[in-house]
Amino acid sequence: MTGIVEIRPDGPEESFQAWCDVLYASAVHDLGELHSARTPEERRVLLRDPARRTVALAVHDDAGRLVGAASLAMPLHDNLRLGVLVLAVHPDHRGRGHGRALLRQAEEVQRDAGRDLLVAETVWVAGSEDVHGGFARRFGYAPAQTNLRSSLQLPLDRDRLATVLADHDGDGYVLRTALGGIPDEWVAARALLGRRMSTDVPLGDLQLEEEDWDEERVRQDYARIAAAGRTAVDTFAFAADGSVAGYTQTTVTSDPSVVYQQDTLVLREHRGHRLGLRMKAANTLALVEHLPGPASVRTWNAEENAPMLAVNRELGYAEDAAMREWQKELR
Repeated sequence: MTGIVEIRPDGPEESFQAWCDVLYASAVHDLGELHSARTPEERRVLLRDPARRTVALAVHDDAGRLVGAASLAMPLHDNLRLGVLVLAVHPDHRGRGHGRALLRQAEEVQRDAGRDLLVAETVWVAGSEDVHGGFARRFGYAPAQTNLRSSLQLPLDRDRLATVLADHDGDGYVLRTALGGIPDEWVAARALLGRRMSTDVPLGDLQLEEEDWDEERVRQDYARIAAAGRTAVDTFAFAADGSVAGYTQTTVTSDPSVVYQQDTLVLREHRGHRLGLRMKAANTLALVEHLPGPASVRTWNAEENAPMLAVNRELGYAEDAAMREWQKELR
């Protein structure tokens, strides 16, 4: 095994592509057709995201083949002790110390940056076992939260979705949907929702702080989504007095057969009106009308988030994968 090298999005294209290939091969091996591996362009955009400093690392074997890949994302607006680690070893080269070498280097980068909290994740197909959890435990990571992934097959019956929305007409809440970005008059509300999204959802044992969102960060986030080749579909709920009550967002990838649910939040003070169900129904209806053909919508929820899991089941989602978030405080 040769040394660890840093991969840059503007560096040699061959190295960057090989780094992406390892992440893709690992995702396909672990989840099969259920994988959610990002495209190289999406990964390039993430590495350049101004909201975080991201260091990409790679390890080569003795033959010079790039066999392991990792990224360490360190937020710059908030959570300044945090690093979020993604680590993968090509399935054909596992069990040879490559993952251990990458992990040690990532932890060293984290220490050098003056940060002492690392979060990583393992994923597996529903009904199977978390085969990578033992690796995390061996190196001092503790389970902090388990999330369930549910998928919804589109198209759905439009009349069914419309009925969900009609059942709640007249209670004063108004739902509005935007594709490809949001109107300027929603940006301040979206910043508020971004802050509350970081504190109003179940966090398990994760030691996360409230995120610092302002209007400029919101605009940068939508620019990042567009640069990655995705289309944002946002549904906002507004109360009778015009104040924002919640939102949900999905993003449609360059392959429109796969849609990712990003966030869904109903502010605490507006709960009890089935707004989560209504916003997701309105957003799904927009997807049905916008997408050119069949698609799968994929969403993650904390296993303790019973209300949102119930909303998913009511809309027809089925659980198909699981993810565990692991946390470690560096000494």
